[in-house]
Amino acid sequence: MAPLDVTVVSATAEVWSGEAEMVVARTTEGEIGILAGHEPTLGVLAAGEVRITTTSGEKVTATAEDGFLSVDNDQVTIVAGMAEIQ
Repeated sequence: MAPLDVTVVSATAEVWSGEAEMVVARTTEGEIGILAGHEPTLGVLAAGEVRITTTSGEKVTATAEDGFLSVDNDQVTIVAGMAEIQ
């Protein structure tokens, strides 16, 4: 399967972007895991971590709050009022 194309942005700047195998984020409905082929989804972020596993196996963790997560055609976009890489 093709990798996910992931972008994490805050209100002021792009925080991280790249290809990933998996994204895990906390939403107001609970934690969601996203792999390639995931159905289109729109979720409201809850304050917490966004964990990204890149295609090379690297683990990237960002804190994010006050925003949303969008999944469509293997593109994951996380837009948060505040987000930063830990």
